Amino acid sequence: MATDQLSVIFAALADPTRRAILARLAEGPATVNEIAGPFDMTLPAVSKHLKVLERAGLISRGREAQWRPCKLEAEPLREATEWMSHYRRFWEGSFDKLDAHLKALMKD
Repeated sequence: MATDQLSVIFAALADPTRRAILARLAEGPATVNEIAGPFDMTLPAVSKHLKVLERAGLISRGREAQWRPCKLEAEPLREATEWMSHYRRFWEGSFDKLDAHLKALMKD
């Protein structure tokens, strides 16, 4: 099992259900029942996904009376984006070179 935080973040983001949960939480805090609504799975299954997201630091759980609303924590997403930005620059540079090469071929 990965121990560095970036690996934990990417492992959490690898699952489409967890990405959908994050998209929901981007709209604002929600309870487990509210999060579970659109999914065809049990509450314990949703809770397991939430635990993975919480371990990755992508969500936090508060306490309001008997409710434990979940909230998106965006900082780990920024860290992942910064790591990927290096590779984005690489691909953009590669596409720019390919574009220049194709334009040169069309002139010939």
